[in-house]
Amino acid sequence: MKKNLLSLFLTLIFINGLFAQNSTTFTNPLLPSGADPYSFYKDGYYYYTHTQQNRLTIWKTKNLADLKTAESKTIWTPPAGTMYSKELWAPEIHFIQGKWYMYFAGDDGDNNHHRMYVLENPSPDPMKGDWTFKGKVADELADKWAIDGDVFEHREQLYMIWSGWKGDKNGQQNIYIAKMKNPWTITGERSKISGSDFDWEKHGDLNDPNLPHVNVNEGPQILKHGKKLFIIYSASGCWTDFYALGMLTADANADLMSPKSWKKSPEPLFKQSPENKVFAPGHNSFFKSPDGKEDWILYHANSEPNQGCGKFRSPRMQKFTWNADGTPNFGVPVKENEPLAIPSGL
Repeated sequence: MKKNLLSLFLTLIFINGLFAQNSTTFTNPLLPSGADPYSFYKDGYYYYTHTQQNRLTIWKTKNLADLKTAESKTIWTPPAGTMYSKELWAPEIHFIQGKWYMYFAGDDGDNNHHRMYVLENPSPDPMKGDWTFKGKVADELADKWAIDGDVFEHREQLYMIWSGWKGDKNGQQNIYIAKMKNPWTITGERSKISGSDFDWEKHGDLNDPNLPHVNVNEGPQILKHGKKLFIIYSASGCWTDFYALGMLTADANADLMSPKSWKKSPEPLFKQSPENKVFAPGHNSFFKSPDGKEDWILYHANSEPNQGCGKFRSPRMQKFTWNADGTPNFGVPVKENEPLAIPSGL
């Protein structure tokens, strides 16, 4: 009798697992917690990562909706006592010129010392092989506070975009761009292409007499479509519910290093939805469905107001479309636990 019950129990577990893996729908959030979500698709798998503060971890899955059961591996833990031992933020994994790279921001426990760094792995599978610390990624002349680096290639030229300070004092985070001579080295001077110009970008009051307010442009992500390049960025403080996504647009033929090439949209493209109980949506990235037919946005958000920049932020994803003028239409952040169709091609 006990054997029969055990057999039935194991069969039910198997069927339940099979059903979960083959489900045609999913619900947000993808994980209970995880800020600054990013993924890279290669050879049938998505390699996903998010901020964990003290280590760098990769998840491997064929379907990002299955992150809760995906294989994961901590690929690197920083050594103690360095300028990059603590506060590891916004990691991104990229496959560039035949090798894997993991970019991240880190400091020594003092936020004023945040800079960007990169690891390299020549293995075809980033879950295997050795990750080597390549060093700091910084523009040589300025080398100022920097976080949220994103790397992209356009017309055989590598670029990095990031959020940084003009000088050594906090108060305004700008979006900068610079050329790269290889995946770990910036060449030439950085160029500022965005600051906080509109009221919706300026929600950033702090209860700190030494730093009463901060304007924020951060988390820049490249998005290409047709003959346009877009940089989708997060604006206002993440500690406010007004954290939202803005957009810069440039022609594909333009000089990307020139601030004049980038036009800023006057209104946010993706913002809080109190009616859907989604607050402070931002720090996004993008991915295609496995068949390449759908465009998806991956982002973090809070489930309640006033939850700030901490552990309450959870990764979510939803499909987006394109407007008639070629600009992206992200819609409204969807409710938690609302069934959504999984990406096509699975």
